[in-house]
Amino acid sequence: MSHTAERQQALRALLSDFRVIPVLTIERVEDAVPLAQALVAGGLAAIEITLRTDAAIAAARAIAAQAPEAIVGIGTVLNARDLATAREVGARFALSPGATPALLDAAAQSPLPFAPGVGTASEAMAAMERGFDIVKLFPAAQVGGIGMARALGGPFPDLRFCPTGGVSAANAAEWLAEMNVLAIGGSWIAPAADIRAGAWDTIAARAKAARALW
Repeated sequence: MSHTAERQQALRALLSDFRVIPVLTIERVEDAVPLAQALVAGGLAAIEITLRTDAAIAAARAIAAQAPEAIVGIGTVLNARDLATAREVGARFALSPGATPALLDAAAQSPLPFAPGVGTASEAMAAMERGFDIVKLFPAAQVGGIGMARALGGPFPDLRFCPTGGVSAANAAEWLAEMNVLAIGGSWIAPAADIRAGAWDTIAARAKAARALW
């Protein structure tokens, strides 16, 4: 088994255990640890911290150090530098919204389990050529939603998706029922406004409800 295949197997096992991945935009480092603890309390230990804010890196470090029961993933990985940063902060996996050839090459050499982002058949083929059979369908709703996942399942029966973008409490169960959907990612569990408000009990309750979907 190749190194990439081993890492994909590890990612498959992780996503199979935690089929709903909260997608987090953290604006203040001090929110990071209580947020992670609330999500773990609700049964969603695997989280995606997006590299969309100045606080993201420090937040990921804080969670890795102070809330070790959380499984930190880094999202919005755009290049090899971001991938290296994800490793440095102690992330256990990484995801990207898309995938350039340079990023796919870097990810193929990295020891970090990685799901490249795809939105077309050609992008799926490029990912599979590098050995990635678990991909992030993004933005899922805008590229065709469940219909797109089903359509891609025809020519690519071994491909598994983690759709993000337009996935919500209203359609999460429908997504999870799809045979080629390994997990889903969504921001509805811990929206930025609730994080800013410190609404940890509300976030934990949403996590618990999401956990009950499978």
